[in-house]
Amino acid sequence: MAQAAVNTGVEPATLSEQLGSVTVLDVRSPAEFESAHIPGSFNLPLDRLPACAQDIESIVANPIVLVCRSGQRAKHAERELQGADLCGVQVLEGGLGAWEGAGLPLTRGKQRWSMERQVRGVAGTLVLAGIAASLKFKPLAMLSAAVGGGLLYSAVSDTCTMANVLGKLPYNQGVGCDVSQVLRDIASRQPTVALEAE
Repeated sequence: MAQAAVNTGVEPATLSEQLGSVTVLDVRSPAEFESAHIPGSFNLPLDRLPACAQDIESIVANPIVLVCRSGQRAKHAERELQGADLCGVQVLEGGLGAWEGAGLPLTRGKQRWSMERQVRGVAGTLVLAGIAASLKFKPLAMLSAAVGGGLLYSAVSDTCTMANVLGKLPYNQGVGCDVSQVLRDIASRQPTVALEAE
């Protein structure tokens, strides 16, 4: 196989035409995946991806398209797979939001807030709480400053500690993600490659 391509994107309409010939990996939390996902895609949460990168390399024969809500986590996942010997790795441009905006089909389940929406909600609540509390006790203004600093660091480093923490909450676990089963399912859909029994 050829070395994985880097920093490439695929438009929703193009991916829709390629669904039978690519492996779509959704790197959102299990709960987000359960809420809505591209039909035929597989859920491998971003925090679990590094541990199974070698397995992906050994079982995936098709090009891979990485998906998240907006494209940011998928780009991070692309970097995680950069050294893997894969047929090709692309990111869905605009993420699931762009897919949905194009009117393309989604498999829907129990509805939950996306991780990005949760982060905005928690950050906004903490800032407002810090401001309100600082009216009585001035040092609590530091809470708002800490959240602002964290958001700035998140933008500069292209990481999000708050999303990582929120992703571990029971609310975001949904039905869960059995990575071994997901890898077996991926292998069963590959043209000629099969996952060896562990």
